[in-house]
Amino acid sequence: MKVPSRVAVVWFGLFVLGLGFGVVVTSHGLPWWMAPITSAVVLAGSVEFLLVGMLAAATPLAAIAATAFLVNSRHLFYGLTFPIQAVRGRLAKAYSVFALVDEAYVLVTTAPSQSVTGRRILLTQAGLHASWVAGSLCGALAGGAYLRDVPGVDFVLTALFVVLVIDAYSADRDRMTAALAVGAALLGVIASPGAMLLVAMGTFAGLVVMRHFLARRSASANEHTEMVDA
Repeated sequence: MKVPSRVAVVWFGLFVLGLGFGVVVTSHGLPWWMAPITSAVVLAGSVEFLLVGMLAAATPLAAIAATAFLVNSRHLFYGLTFPIQAVRGRLAKAYSVFALVDEAYVLVTTAPSQSVTGRRILLTQAGLHASWVAGSLCGALAGGAYLRDVPGVDFVLTALFVVLVIDAYSADRDRMTAALAVGAALLGVIASPGAMLLVAMGTFAGLVVMRHFLARRSASANEHTEMVDA
C-alpha cells in the first residue's frame, strides 16, 4: 500500500520529535531505556514530556495519574468522529483506540472518505507509533551527546501541531471553528497561563457544543417556518 506524502511527513516529524524526547529523558538523569519503553507503552507525546519531569522530581503516582488524565481528556472527544468502525477485529480495534493520538486523528479524519479503510487507519497509526519509538531510542542513545545543545529541540512538538492545524484548515476552511479555537486559546493564556491547555480545550469544547445546538435550533425554526408557509 502506497503511503500518502502527508502521512510520511508526519511520520518523519514524530521521529524528529522523538529525538527531542530521548534527549529530555537522558538530560534529566534517567536511564536511556526509559525513552523507548515510555514511548511504546504510553504513546502520548505531551504527557510523556511532562512525565519525565515528574519522574525526575519523584512526583507521587496519584499526581502523575491525575495530570495524565486531564491532559489526555481531549481524546474522549476524538472517539465521536473517528471512523473506528472501519477497523475490523477486536485486537485491531483495541490497538487503534490505544494509538489514537492527535496526529492520527487529524491524518485520518481529514483524508478523503474513499481512502479511509481499516488497513489505511492501522498503517497510519502503526507508522506514527514506530516513528515515535524509533526517534526516542535514537535520541536517548545519541541525542545526549550530539543534540543536547541544539536550539529549538523543545519547540518541535509545537511546530508539528502548527503544521497539522494548517493542514486541517486547508482541508476544511471553517473560519468560525478556527476563530473559536483561537479565541479559546487566548482565553486560556490570559485566564490561566499555568493550565492554558485545559482551559482552552474546555472552553473550545463548550463553544463547539453551543454552536451545534444553536445550529440545530436555527434549522428546526427554519423548517417550522417553511411548513407554516406551505
